[in-house]
Amino acid sequence: MHQAFDLKKMNDIILCMKQGADELKEIGSDFPALDRNLVRIRASLKMLEINISDAIESNSQTE
Repeated sequence: MHQAFDLKKMNDIILCMKQGADELKEIGSDFPALDRNLVRIRASLKMLEINISDAIESNSQTE
């Protein structure tokens, strides 16, 4: 069974999440725990971004 995914929408949401993390970093720059957790969040978002961009690229090659 093959399930279709809206990769563009996923990518758009990931980009919004990255923007949110950047905004939090700006307004919470003096909050060490927030800063440490945002490093982890950004790393996880980067991995998602890589996965989705690979899927988008693979999908565009098959079309």
